[in-house]
Amino acid sequence: MKRIWLENYRCFRERQEARLAPLTLLVGDNSTGKTSFLAMIRALWDVAYLDRVPNFKEQPYDLGSFDEIAHFRGGRGGRAESFEAGFEVVPPSEPACHWRVAFSRRGTAPLPVKRRLSNKKQDVWVEHDLNSSKVRGRTPEGKWEADTHEDWLPHLPALVPHEQIVKPAIRQLLFARLSWPSAQPPYAGAPVRSKPHRTYDPSLVARDPEGDYVPMYLANQYFEGKKRWDQLREDLQRFGKDAGLFDEITVKPLGKQSGPFQLQIRRFDGRAKGPQRNLIDVGYGVNQVLPVVTELLRHDAPPMFLLQQPEVHLHPSAQAALGSLFCRIADWRRQIIVETHSDHLLDRVRMDVRDGAGALKPEDVSILYFERQSLSVRIHSLHIDQEGNVLDAPPGYRRFFMDEVRRSLWGQGAGD
Repeated sequence: MKRIWLENYRCFRERQEARLAPLTLLVGDNSTGKTSFLAMIRALWDVAYLDRVPNFKEQPYDLGSFDEIAHFRGGRGGRAESFEAGFEVVPPSEPACHWRVAFSRRGTAPLPVKRRLSNKKQDVWVEHDLNSSKVRGRTPEGKWEADTHEDWLPHLPALVPHEQIVKPAIRQLLFARLSWPSAQPPYAGAPVRSKPHRTYDPSLVARDPEGDYVPMYLANQYFEGKKRWDQLREDLQRFGKDAGLFDEITVKPLGKQSGPFQLQIRRFDGRAKGPQRNLIDVGYGVNQVLPVVTELLRHDAPPMFLLQQPEVHLHPSAQAALGSLFCRIADWRRQIIVETHSDHLLDRVRMDVRDGAGALKPEDVSILYFERQSLSVRIHSLHIDQEGNVLDAPPGYRRFFMDEVRRSLWGQGAGD
């Protein structure tokens, strides 16, 4: 996804557009819509790529019913009767495609009622009205309309009244979603991860937002494939060293492969190796960041990550190391969108791009600043330059931090 827009959704009254990049950082005050923004990205993915009805109550984003999701304008304006969102995607070597989805009330739930896929450059579009099951479209040869109650995307070429209309341009447009490297949904991480345990049972294997299953995943890699485990372990330990959290991570079986096990970590001091310690005995920060880092580094990682405050419980130096990890692995095949309140993480991203520490260029990073304006929120798409400076920032961006710095340097009221 390269751009997203939304309107009449939660705290976003007017149409808001935001630039997405391989690495996108969401910043701003609490309760300015950053989590709602992440939830909409997942909802659009469900409609466009997985062809399913999004569940706005699915964890980790429980947004409630339609009345809690459609924007409330206040006073006589009342609540919006529908809300819309869309995004732009640019498949490799193909023209940009635009998805637009309109949601309306069905009982108490918001459901998609119309979806449209278009390519403005080629003047090609397809629109499906889910209320009437009508499918309309325009190709370079003309407009057409058809009726269907079936899944319209895979079957649409057969519905076109004249075979000659089905040209490469429309095929590229309709099946743009197949250009993604994986059909997996985005990984949506919760802001607070699971608590550590002294001993784990290997039965839990399904992904979850809190990362409860991650110790079991690590154990499965340990038992089932030495090559994959060695690579994952090496990558985890690299991050652990960079963050100052641990130098070694180990799975300790307490019996047979299907039996209980423990996760142990170790710190080094020069050539001396410290004792192996159970995960539960080394502080909350390691356990809170381990699910996020494992998801990012696993060999079958999904094409998009939606992360909420991955820096929770981390020391500033570890927060900065997490920023470096994002810079190292983010690209258009593994897009990372992060809600964060960490200046240390943000500053490390800026410095790593400036110093060429990874493959990311300035244009590969987007900073989205969410600014409260009365009953609505405005999204500012900020850029960074070759020197790591933030460009296009409005006056309110980081005002609190600058005021605190001035106060610490010159005292109360300085700079007024």
